[in-house]
Amino acid sequence: MDERTIEKVKKILTQWNPLGERASFIEDLNEYQTEAIDILFHLNFSKSHSEATNVVQTVLNQAFDLELTREDCQAEAYKIWKLFLKSD
Repeated sequence: MDERTIEKVKKILTQWNPLGERASFIEDLNEYQTEAIDILFHLNFSKSHSEATNVVQTVLNQAFDLELTREDCQAEAYKIWKLFLKSD
């Protein structure tokens, strides 16, 4: 997995900050590094933006016990998906 792509996904997630204020209370958040890696790993099996939205939603909801909807994740998932396509 390309480190530059991971850094770009981390930046997208950090700017979006789906955790909101809760982010400051998570010690090992590390700018969403683990989640960025998980999302990129699962995108290897996704063929569409719709599937990418599902990946982002699932990874973040499971990692942080959130209740993000597909609509909550759509815009950032699209950015990440486009980035992923360019990294192939």
